[in-house]
Amino acid sequence: MARHDTPARHRLTDWFLEGIPEPEGAYAPPPDVHQSVWWKVMCLTGVDYFSTLGYQPGIAFLAAGLLSPLATLILLVLTLFGALPMYRRVAELSPNGQGSISILEALLPRWRGKALVLCLLGFAATGFIITITLSAADATAHLLENPFMPGWTKQPVMLTLLLLAALAAVFLRGFREAVGLAVPIVAVYILLNLVVLAWGLLHLWQEPTRWSEWWTAATRAHGHPASMVVMAALLFPRLALGLSGFETGVAVMPLVQGDPGDTEKQPQGRIRNTKKLLTAAAVLMSVLLAASSVVTTLLIPPAAFAEGGPAYGRALAYIAHEHLGETFGTVYDLSTVAILWFAGASAMVGLLNLVPRYLPRYGMAPEWAKAHRPLVVIFTAVAFLVTILFKADVNAQGGAYATGVLVLMGSAALAVTLADRRQGRGAWVGFALLTVIFAYTTVVNILERPEGLKIAVIFIVSIVLTSLISRVLRSTELRIHSVQPDAQAQVFLREAAGAPIRVIANSPDAGDVAEYEQKLEEAEESHHLVPDERVLFIEVQPSDASAFSDQLRVQGVYVGPHRVLRCVSPAVPNAIAALLLYIRDEIGTIPHAYFGWTEGNPIAYLLKFLVFGEGDTAPVTREVLRQTEPNPKRRPRIHLG
Repeated sequence: MARHDTPARHRLTDWFLEGIPEPEGAYAPPPDVHQSVWWKVMCLTGVDYFSTLGYQPGIAFLAAGLLSPLATLILLVLTLFGALPMYRRVAELSPNGQGSISILEALLPRWRGKALVLCLLGFAATGFIITITLSAADATAHLLENPFMPGWTKQPVMLTLLLLAALAAVFLRGFREAVGLAVPIVAVYILLNLVVLAWGLLHLWQEPTRWSEWWTAATRAHGHPASMVVMAALLFPRLALGLSGFETGVAVMPLVQGDPGDTEKQPQGRIRNTKKLLTAAAVLMSVLLAASSVVTTLLIPPAAFAEGGPAYGRALAYIAHEHLGETFGTVYDLSTVAILWFAGASAMVGLLNLVPRYLPRYGMAPEWAKAHRPLVVIFTAVAFLVTILFKADVNAQGGAYATGVLVLMGSAALAVTLADRRQGRGAWVGFALLTVIFAYTTVVNILERPEGLKIAVIFIVSIVLTSLISRVLRSTELRIHSVQPDAQAQVFLREAAGAPIRVIANSPDAGDVAEYEQKLEEAEESHHLVPDERVLFIEVQPSDASAFSDQLRVQGVYVGPHRVLRCVSPAVPNAIAALLLYIRDEIGTIPHAYFGWTEGNPIAYLLKFLVFGEGDTAPVTREVLRQTEPNPKRRPRIHLG
């Protein structure tokens, strides 16, 4: 049996870690990701966006009461004339699904950009994880309210955990299955909602007194119509959940099929089709939200919206049951449960697209984080924990959900503002105004529901701490994906073949002949090198130390009679180790590298290496070589003197 177990374990491991890209360590989508026409991908992102119909009308009434239709109208104006143009621009600026985070990363390089990315990833994790848990919890609420559900099943936390496990199972299979499920789920759900809303509007048409009763009650409560509009605008931040679909809309861009001539740098067809996706989703959702706010506000008794009431968190389902019969209502419930359960799919795609693009590249996550199945397990475990802590309560998670969504949308508005201003586009003024609106909305939301910020801070602190630990643990990896010498460097290596290869590590200073003569004399004295023996100098100029890995481009230059190999790298010892291994493999001889002692506190040099990529170079170089080459006989020799 043992002989059969090992291959089985290897097959399981290979399957579980499938998707770790090899070429040059760059991010690449998992191999089973296939591209689909834009309207199919819209269904995948739409399971998040459209599913908010399951709870948005109820949340809107609890937030704005009789002014719910007016507050929803303000939300729609911001959607169509603010968020939609903004995310169409984001699609142009980051066509490979990086979203607004990558735009800000490019605008703020080095550690400032990395720190901002980590914070935004914390908010993204908040928004996406809570999308998964809140939607599954609301799906459970719809199930429990159905009159045909047996009493023994009414365990909200357990049902929610089962739904989350089922969602994870889909993504463990692959992305193709996710897209295939999304299309029929969204199509049926939209059709049933159109039936409910059409019936509701027809009913209101036949009973015009309901309109007058609503208007009388609203004016009695809020006075002049202008006061109603102002009040609705002030209450609008509480309806921010209705904006949830845009960030996932750009996150799924890699799945959108473009033109045959598209390239990774110029995917014009993908950009155009993603704009169609965003526009179609925004227009359709605006129509549905406007109709739902009117129908639910005018047809449902206010008491039914209260916590524990029959319309709490399920306003449209209440109308389906009360006015169209229990059979239709049950069908509607099943469709709502399906889309709410699967609403986490678009959030899961967003997480699986964002995390591998940033954390492994920063050295702040292990390489296996580029594979999607381990991440699915981790994200599902976090979703389990959140569900248990919040006891699968939809309303309790709303503040965290809105906070994550609003911060991401505010960062997107800021990103396109800065990008357009840098490019001299006049649209930056409008996007700046949108940034202010989102900032105001975020602040109001946080002040009213501070638990959202607290949860986001927990995510941010967790990401930062684990990222820093990973960065430290991975600091002595090779970190160089390829070495690319120029023509002169290749000549130097060919000339060095056939004899012991002596390499002197030099920290460049004046760069004149005298500097290299002095360095050579010190090496001959300290390491007893034979005079006139031909040596190579290696010089590594530190670059952006916040970067983790890179290609090593090596330039060969003469400084007087001395041959120098120069390169630029975020980590000096790692670059020297990579170059020594390259020389060994190219020439077939073990190179000898010579270093001088570094005066100073070794702990201070260690911290300097972790932050700035340089420090006590010799011991770190040897440690990198030791971890990379397990065979001591094939390991380049390090001499210190």
